[in-house]
Amino acid sequence: MIYPKIPLAQSILEICKAKGLTEIVISPGSRNAPLTIGFASNSAFKCYSIADERSAAFFALGMAQQTGKPVAIVCTSGSALLNYYPAIAEAFYSQIPLVIISADRPSEKIDIGDGQTIRQQNVYANHILYSANLEAEASQENDLKISDAITLAEVKKGPVHINAPFEEPLYETVSSISVNPLISEMTFEIANFDEDLTEFASKWNNSTKKLILVGVNPPNKIEEEFINQLANDSSVVVMTETTSNLHHPNFVNNIDTIITPFTNEDYKDFQPDILLTFGGMVVSKRIKAFLRKYRPKAHWHIDTLRAYDTFNALTKHFEVNPNEFFEKFLPKTKETESDYNQKMQELKAFRKEKHDLYLSKIPFSDFTVFEKVMPSLPKKSQLQISNSSAIRYAQLVDIDPTISVFCNRGTSGIDGSTSTAVGACLASKQDTILITGDISFLYDSNGLWNNYIPNNFKIILLNNGGGGIFRILPGHQETPVFNTFFETSHCLTGEHLAKMYQFDYFQASDEASLVENLETFYASKNRSILEVFTPTLKNDKILLDYFKGLV
Repeated sequence: MIYPKIPLAQSILEICKAKGLTEIVISPGSRNAPLTIGFASNSAFKCYSIADERSAAFFALGMAQQTGKPVAIVCTSGSALLNYYPAIAEAFYSQIPLVIISADRPSEKIDIGDGQTIRQQNVYANHILYSANLEAEASQENDLKISDAITLAEVKKGPVHINAPFEEPLYETVSSISVNPLISEMTFEIANFDEDLTEFASKWNNSTKKLILVGVNPPNKIEEEFINQLANDSSVVVMTETTSNLHHPNFVNNIDTIITPFTNEDYKDFQPDILLTFGGMVVSKRIKAFLRKYRPKAHWHIDTLRAYDTFNALTKHFEVNPNEFFEKFLPKTKETESDYNQKMQELKAFRKEKHDLYLSKIPFSDFTVFEKVMPSLPKKSQLQISNSSAIRYAQLVDIDPTISVFCNRGTSGIDGSTSTAVGACLASKQDTILITGDISFLYDSNGLWNNYIPNNFKIILLNNGGGGIFRILPGHQETPVFNTFFETSHCLTGEHLAKMYQFDYFQASDEASLVENLETFYASKNRSILEVFTPTLKNDKILLDYFKGLV
């Protein structure tokens, strides 16, 4: 067996192996050579080489998103680890376990003008669960920090940073290790959820308007009996987002379609007495604005780790998983006589009728693409969606319940959607379709620059010539400043990138060619890109008129 000669590197390797941290995404460099040699030479580890650190971090995030287990990313010193930061912030807010291992110069080499050197200690301070700033010499103190970091990433679900200083020579190897690292187990008290829910059940039973709002949520996590009980309660309305992966015919899964046309009187009538939330970040700006203005008397959030006061109304955080909460809470509840759910079902049916009528009349556009693509997705596949316009359109169209949906909603950035989707496809082994906008795709084109893209990975690329979301936001004016600095107008396509990275390439520019190419696109045995060109100057009006046509 080959090991790095540097004892600190040996300690990191042995502790990672003992902790079961075996998925390692490495970006090439020199200062991290001891770690690279050690990880790549040990059969206990599965290593991936991805040159672009930003892409590498999102690739690892996609893997951890699917497995729920920590994935390590390893880089050299200097600006390399700064390129990890977007994915680290996403992991922090999306509660995804990542272990960042950065190589560093010894402390005496910092701030003296040495090359490829920055102040690396605590560099992620605002978006990290734990920073393990190691000393250059192997020690039990270092061992404890390494062990604690890996354990925290897994238990607390987020990113941790291990910063390891190495002095040259960096490439020397030995055939046996010289350390016997201390493998510690940080202990966490996992308390039984024994809170008395009688008072909360009483408030619930005396309220005629209860709204449940579900954000980002893993597939198949909520028990069917709880879903059915909540869905059939006349005093409860359940609103779900596309990323909630939660389905029932009585649930409202197109929030903006329902509430955007509301008058002030409608909002007051819909204002809940109790708001119950679980899951992660919520996409819909309209539901957030509504609940901030028409606040519930009580807002309860269910999550084992965190509770964000998104609506400035949080009154209770139940630190438990939703299934455990509902198992204890629902038997204490009773159905309250109310027309809250009935009125919502009637409105939902009315909006669906108006929705179908409007879409039957519109010309080819972004909206048409989503209307055709979402029902066409293969059952039991995985859908990854980029941010900005793509995720918002997806919220307006129904999706098959067997499809798992993911989007980087922690920070809602466009910067790593492709890389995340590739990592997720590799880890899940599911047929994976990424729906992405042109700006997001071009921004993360290095997400295609690796040797690990499975053949069952496919991209539907919406090319409307720029950042279409800025056309539907307030302040849009057809000026050189808007077109250059907001929309980022361009005439680029994905065709040559597809050729360079050996993707099958298809394109469509109208409804007929879209429908025809979708079938061929899905049938392809190779990784594929379907680029759909839509009219830049029509998309925004079609979407804005949609909401006007729902009344």
